[in-house]
Amino acid sequence: MIKQVGNTPIREYHTASCHCGAVVLELHLPDGIVDPRRCDCSICRRKGAIVASVPLAGIRIVQGADKLRLYQFNTRTASHYFCGECGIYTHHQRRSNPQQYGYNVGCLEGVNPYELGPVPVNDGVNHPADRQA
Repeated sequence: MIKQVGNTPIREYHTASCHCGAVVLELHLPDGIVDPRRCDCSICRRKGAIVASVPLAGIRIVQGADKLRLYQFNTRTASHYFCGECGIYTHHQRRSNPQQYGYNVGCLEGVNPYELGPVPVNDGVNHPADRQA
């Protein structure tokens, strides 16, 4: 199955990699890139990536697991992964839904994230997990 994002076809399985190629991921994206977004929390503001989500089983590390570095902060619920060689953020286990990974759309091979058009910004400063019931 092939979906379109702008002029770019998205296959059900897609390869993502860091800049230097040390880390390679396979993503299962049966519906293409779903719900691309940016976030204004302290880390996302700094990295500036467009992210989309996939279930935990939707990412497989093909190469470079030993090159991935982990960064956690604040509640340490989210796990942010980046390449220890080139520094590119590849994916993170989400704080708002720990059953999903957010992945860096810019790491998808053959995808230009600028072709997505307007991308909404989530309010990560006022994170839903921080709101009292």
